[in-house]
Amino acid sequence: MFEYPVITMNQSSPSSSTTRSSSKKHSKNAHQEEQFGMSETRFWIQRLSKTAIRAMHILGISGSAGGFLYGVEQALWLHWWVMAMVTGVIMTGLEIRQSRLWLIQLKGVLTFVKLALLSSFFWLPQHKPELFIVILVMSVVIAHGPAGLRHYSIWHRRRIDEPKGKKRQING
Repeated sequence: MFEYPVITMNQSSPSSSTTRSSSKKHSKNAHQEEQFGMSETRFWIQRLSKTAIRAMHILGISGSAGGFLYGVEQALWLHWWVMAMVTGVIMTGLEIRQSRLWLIQLKGVLTFVKLALLSSFFWLPQHKPELFIVILVMSVVIAHGPAGLRHYSIWHRRRIDEPKGKKRQING
């Protein structure tokens, strides 16, 4: 992460160590960009952006939980629900943009199953608490499950990953 100048005993001038250090640093950064498709700064911006969106999504779900679990007045939790839905749409869009395989992997398919369960709130309003809990449990299992589970393709009936170097990077 941090580069220090290379100093050797046979060094003739201070400028040669600076040249070697900067060319080595440039070479390492070029290798990292070639390997990961982006600079370290861009990686961190994207990573922290996705994490912030996910945190806002969880906050929205938590804030709206009172409405579904305890029948709290809608005006008290509706803005939380809107935040959860907007951030959910953003996360879904980012996942699809990054890899279309997400649509057939279990992590994507279960997202659409969760949406179907959410829509069933209209047809089964008396079961909102139970449906909400099922959706939360599904979310935790798929988010924290092993990659073999999350990347399992319902189409191919096996784990399927994006070929090396083919995964698109999101804009930070």
